[in-house]
Amino acid sequence: MTEPIIGVLGAGAWGTALAIHLAKLHPQIQLWARSPQALQEIISARENKRYLPGSTLPNNIIANIDFSALVASCTHVLVAAPSTTMRDMMQRINTHASGKLRGIIWACKGLEQNTGKFLHQVAEEELTSNINTAILSGPSFAQEVAKGLPTAVTIASTNEAFAKEVAQLFHHPLFRTYISTDVTGVEIGGTFKNILAIAAGIIDGLQFGANARAALITRGVAEMTRFGKRLNVNTDTFSGLSGIGDIVLTCTENMSRNRRFGLGLGAGKSPQQVEQEIGQVIEGKYAAKIVYELAQQLDIELPISTQVYEVLYNNKPAREAVEELLSRSLKNETD
Repeated sequence: MTEPIIGVLGAGAWGTALAIHLAKLHPQIQLWARSPQALQEIISARENKRYLPGSTLPNNIIANIDFSALVASCTHVLVAAPSTTMRDMMQRINTHASGKLRGIIWACKGLEQNTGKFLHQVAEEELTSNINTAILSGPSFAQEVAKGLPTAVTIASTNEAFAKEVAQLFHHPLFRTYISTDVTGVEIGGTFKNILAIAAGIIDGLQFGANARAALITRGVAEMTRFGKRLNVNTDTFSGLSGIGDIVLTCTENMSRNRRFGLGLGAGKSPQQVEQEIGQVIEGKYAAKIVYELAQQLDIELPISTQVYEVLYNNKPAREAVEELLSRSLKNETD
């Protein structure tokens, strides 16, 4: 394969961090953002002062404010934007893709808000069939990736050869990549971990202790598994980096914005107030609504996800939601 030409769409914390990582491995990385002014400021300062302060951008990361030109010139496009923009991104990429484009990787997590569809389904609907796709997921905070701290992630694609190709694009002694063909399973893990991080934050915001947090994480994994079985995915995927690995990270570390969101709710603040204080997209807020609606349609019992939904969308006090979980009737642990 000839030297890849990689474009990164999205200059938030995650897009910037992945661009910094890729710049260690490839001669040039093109970076695009919705705001040309913000992008130029990042490139001029060689630092994303708003989302990733303290991490220097290598000189081989260049700005490309022209979306169509970036897509037309690249062999690989990485989408590192909120899941709410996924369909728009796929439509625009499909319009401007040239014969050079080998495939698209997305590093966003969640489901489409209006339809409840998985992101790979959105991609399938909007892209021509000859464009390969893959998802990058796993326990990985942007700040640590940008600093070059050891990280391991999963690259999933229904095309195993493309999964291996993308894994090689990202692989580094301090950034280990594992491959999977279970795209749906990986996406479920990335969706549930944000919901559970909000719930874990609520537990800690209420100062209910480490025992309660550990119980919540464990029962959250059981919920995720129940959901996955109903969709006939390989639940072994949930024991990997994109499942339990990502859940443990986001439920226990305050670098997770979803956990911080939950901490604020547990402290008695409103969802709107906490989201404004964080100043970034809270993917778990959207995921909770979609997963709740899917659970109702598919008749799946998801008590933790349901209580997170009630707090966010029906103004249930966080303490009341947790107490309701604790007062549920006796169950067999495997149920």
